[in-house]
Amino acid sequence: MNGQQDMKTFRGTYTIMVTPFDAEGAVDLPTLERYVDWQIEAGIHGLIPLGSTGEFLSLSEEEFEQVATTVIRRAAGRVPVLIGTTAEDTRVAVRRSRQVEALGADGVMVLPPFYCTPTDAEVLAHYRAISDAIGIPIMVYNNPAVTNIDLRPPLVAQLSAIDNCRYIKESTLEVTRVRDIVRLTDGRMNVFGGIMGYESYVEGAVGWAAVPSNGAPGEMARIHDLVQAGRFVEAREIAFRHFPMIDFVAGQSYVAGTKALLAAMGLPVGNPRPPRLPLGADGHAAARRIVAELGLSATLPPSS
Repeated sequence: MNGQQDMKTFRGTYTIMVTPFDAEGAVDLPTLERYVDWQIEAGIHGLIPLGSTGEFLSLSEEEFEQVATTVIRRAAGRVPVLIGTTAEDTRVAVRRSRQVEALGADGVMVLPPFYCTPTDAEVLAHYRAISDAIGIPIMVYNNPAVTNIDLRPPLVAQLSAIDNCRYIKESTLEVTRVRDIVRLTDGRMNVFGGIMGYESYVEGAVGWAAVPSNGAPGEMARIHDLVQAGRFVEAREIAFRHFPMIDFVAGQSYVAGTKALLAAMGLPVGNPRPPRLPLGADGHAAARRIVAELGLSATLPPSS
């Protein structure tokens, strides 16, 4: 299916959302609805549920549909919503991508198969199958630290020849890859930074698929807006000021860290699901210190 004529444009800071759980560990849809409202009202440019931070591998198929449906419906077109539809089996990724397109998603974000160590030909076939099945943009997701495969710029250039592969979340610390992807694809592949936000913008990224914006959506969105206005020094100042928070949610315990940060802000979203463990007392104390130092606070809108 070729959706070229209807391709939407994604720009700015998009939150890689946590999935809220209640005290019993079930998906907390009412909190998710209010969390979507808060993110949008705070100024975030887009939302991406069911990514790594959303614990997509720990959700059932029913929960996957519930989360996707809730975020799409609650956002109600106010900001773009891209749904994570990653699966090891290409057929499952295709089915999930079709499913969320029917629900009204603006795009999908997809890791390559993460266990089988696919060849370049298999990676291309995987994304081509998804592209052929849908008419919305695909954000390719490169995160070699967790997938056992690195989508390096020359391979990304080949992926950019696939109709709907128009975006990539580049989650390595090699920020010059942003430059190389733009150069090798003649701008066909639009880059979103993954780990590196401000730095990726400087190298030509059009967006940031961000974990820190779970706790500071307005501030992380402003970095993009300032860069677009040519106010790089001010953008860097915001990024540098928030580095304690950015670093706190960037390590191996990024899900637990993000949820601890939100709890310290007065936005409880539950603990991670096993095998992930919640942070201990020291981690929660560190989260409270960061929240106090940065003056982070938010109150979820009431349920409606």
